[in-house]
Amino acid sequence: MADPTEPGSPGFDQILVRLREVVQRLESGELSLEQSLQVYEEGVQLARRGQQLLATAEKRVEILVSASGGVEVVPFEAPAPGERG
Repeated sequence: MADPTEPGSPGFDQILVRLREVVQRLESGELSLEQSLQVYEEGVQLARRGQQLLATAEKRVEILVSASGGVEVVPFEAPAPGERG
């Protein structure tokens, strides 16, 4: 698999757009089983690349925060449903 940060690789926003297209095609019900499997496989690959980009961005943020001195990096916890953050 290609390095997700190399020039020419789709950016995170492009991946999200394509993933939305993949979901729409799968939900349309107009694809054959074989076509659905191919589109699903593309979606899985896109999701993995997107996750790699997010992980890389998270590491960069952690480095920047730690380099700024004395800031503690803590995991993000989303508020529970119904709670306001």
